[in-house]
Amino acid sequence: MKHIKVVAFDCDGVLFDTEHANRIYYSQILQHFGRPAVTDEQIAFLHMHTLQEGMAYLFPDKKMLNAAYEFRKSIDYQQYLSHLTVEPHLVALLEKLRPSIKTAIATNRTDTMNMLLADFKLDGYFDLVVTSSDVKRPKPHPDELLKILEYFKLESYQAIYVGDSRLDQLAAQEAGIALVAYRNPELTSNFHINSLKELEELLKINEQDGAGRDGIWCI
Repeated sequence: MKHIKVVAFDCDGVLFDTEHANRIYYSQILQHFGRPAVTDEQIAFLHMHTLQEGMAYLFPDKKMLNAAYEFRKSIDYQQYLSHLTVEPHLVALLEKLRPSIKTAIATNRTDTMNMLLADFKLDGYFDLVVTSSDVKRPKPHPDELLKILEYFKLESYQAIYVGDSRLDQLAAQEAGIALVAYRNPELTSNFHINSLKELEELLKINEQDGAGRDGIWCI
């Protein structure tokens, strides 16, 4: 893995555990219109897709969708940040990667990404952040990852992408970038890890600790 020059991360489910926050957020929108709280099936879809895709999924009626967008404008997303948790070992990993290895984010989030990073004091840890608002086609298309490669002037073999969803898998495959599947053994991936600590071992940036690699397997 000595050829790796940039490590890109998905956001939800990789950098942060956002399920609880997203559940509260979308439930509030649904319940405002007399609908039940968000279901597990809906959360699974919302976890992977863009805000626009998620809202259209929850509100297939165009008139209701427009009303939901108007209501969303009145919501301060800041109130949900206390329900997010940073994934263990993230900061330590980023500090060990940088500056020799560049760090980036490729996420289907839109206008909440910068707020999230700033609130958790992580905005200085990433050399590039690419959201669905920055490309024509969000994941599962490869545009976000290709934008990262173009920005750093790298070939696909010089990057890895840490993701946890099928959309991440498809985007990485289309971009020709090796995927490191995070806590999702169902993904077809070059590597599987259950902790960001294992990424240090995979990249051999922590060999002095003598840590084993029992949690990492390759296919």
